[in-house]
Amino acid sequence: MKKRILLSTTLVLSFILFVLYKHLPGSEGKIITVAPGDPGNVKNATSTSILNTKTETTSGLYKDGEFTGISADAYYGNIQVKISVAGGKITDVQFLDYPKNRGNSVRINSIAKPILAQEVIQAQSDKVDAVSGASATSQAFFKSISSAIAQAKK
Repeated sequence: MKKRILLSTTLVLSFILFVLYKHLPGSEGKIITVAPGDPGNVKNATSTSILNTKTETTSGLYKDGEFTGISADAYYGNIQVKISVAGGKITDVQFLDYPKNRGNSVRINSIAKPILAQEVIQAQSDKVDAVSGASATSQAFFKSISSAIAQAKK
């Protein structure tokens, strides 16, 4: 019996180490964990205006302007984002709508929103990782940001 427990424990620990190894900096993908408490010095990007101004540019992946994504269900509310593109690059991601009527939603979104926005700006793509602990927010964010980016593509 003790050998089975030892073997099971060893297998579980090996699997955990393997997963962690695959998510080390420099490897494909990453783990972002949302912990309870203060979100730190990350700024929340919010706005209430909705604009879809499109002008052509000759450099970068995207047309300059502002592009509003679809409103996507995040279980406790909707997520809708707007991207700003200048010089053919995504320069800003603003949350037009997000769940904010429950304490837990407020806490989760205060942490997840700036992380997701920063990741999109850095990647210049909607192909970014979800935020652990904010699955519903992340999935709805991906739907909205993908539709905004699709509008901005040349």
